[in-house]
Amino acid sequence: MTGRPPLLEFRDVTVVRDGRTVLDAVSLRLDEGEHLAILGPNGAGKSTLIRTVLREFYPVRHEGTVFTCRGRSTWDVFDLRSAIGVVSNDLQQAYNGDVPGREVVISGFFSSIGLFNHRVTGEMEHEAGRVARFLGVGHLLDRPMASLSSGEARRLLIARALVHEPAALLLDEPTVSLDLSALHTLRQTLRKVARSGTAVIVVTHQLHDIVPECDRVVLMRGGRIVADGPKASILTDAGIGGLFDVPVRLVREDGWYYATGY
Repeated sequence: MTGRPPLLEFRDVTVVRDGRTVLDAVSLRLDEGEHLAILGPNGAGKSTLIRTVLREFYPVRHEGTVFTCRGRSTWDVFDLRSAIGVVSNDLQQAYNGDVPGREVVISGFFSSIGLFNHRVTGEMEHEAGRVARFLGVGHLLDRPMASLSSGEARRLLIARALVHEPAALLLDEPTVSLDLSALHTLRQTLRKVARSGTAVIVVTHQLHDIVPECDRVVLMRGGRIVADGPKASILTDAGIGGLFDVPVRLVREDGWYYATGY
């Protein structure tokens, strides 16, 4: 606790879509600089939570609900990008064809898909190159997205999310469709980002996505948060087995967690 308002605060947030409750009285506080993993099976409400943060979905209004970003109850995408950079599979699918990597990264300044008529400054070009080099993808800036592997494209999208120096990087199912080599590279990239001072928020159904720097884990199921606490106390055989309805044995190795025995 720093005395500053939290980066994000949800208190008793409920979201209803098409008559169905998809987030059910969710309460979650994330302080600046805090690394967090949100883990749950498919259909747990994780993507809905992200879309609520992005203000694509809005909570049902009732007394007691708190829904703030840095203490503010209203914000738009331009406010949000200085707080949280987002990488998702939907975003990756939006970039295809001959769009060069450089354009992908620079578009992060405008929260757009492509540059269109946006005015790109020399400072933007410089910052895009700096972030790309930091992430080890500087050599991809002049290549079209269609020529890249899933892992290469994913790292360019991380650069896109970081160009405006957000306080946190939020990743939705970051290792989907990656082979072992790409998985290894991406995990090392996320650790580098976490160590640089940017908070990392991983939203996933995979234990192996939780980088060692994440010392807090939230479990979601059925649109609710069912557990929230220090990683060591949350990632247990009973806790994860119950979350996914399967008997498991968890193995910890060099700060990473893996499930076996199912």
